[in-house]
Amino acid sequence: MASRNRRNRVGFAVAMFALVLAAGCSHFSGMHWPWTHKAPPPPVPVNELVLTTESGATASYPQYWKRNTLLIDLHDASQEGGIVVKPRPGGQWPVRLAFRVTPGSIGVLEVRGEERVVLPVAQAAAQPIDLELTPGVYIATTVQLKVHWSAR
Repeated sequence: MASRNRRNRVGFAVAMFALVLAAGCSHFSGMHWPWTHKAPPPPVPVNELVLTTESGATASYPQYWKRNTLLIDLHDASQEGGIVVKPRPGGQWPVRLAFRVTPGSIGVLEVRGEERVVLPVAQAAAQPIDLELTPGVYIATTVQLKVHWSAR
């Protein structure tokens, strides 16, 4: 009989503990549980550089800061196209510049500034990838960068 009472008390304690956790008591809601993680906040769009099409019309590709690298997001770009990138009037170039592209949509990214660089895009990747420009492609006195992409 005593073991039956003990099992009933243990069962009751487990049920009450589960009920308290399920109910989400106010003093438990502020605790950090090791299995819960907040999703990282979405990147904040910025307008650091002026983007235009090769014909001079305004191009609207999102720009984001990824640490100290300005990221121009071309992952929705068509298979062939181009833009001209300039610093804002009175502004300057970021220290680092990168382009986000989607493999399979874009095969080659060509950038012309102080130097010309051709960046092939690996077709095996499934997610968008970031292609960072090497130092020397643009410098502080560079007037503009011409960026062109194609499927191959």
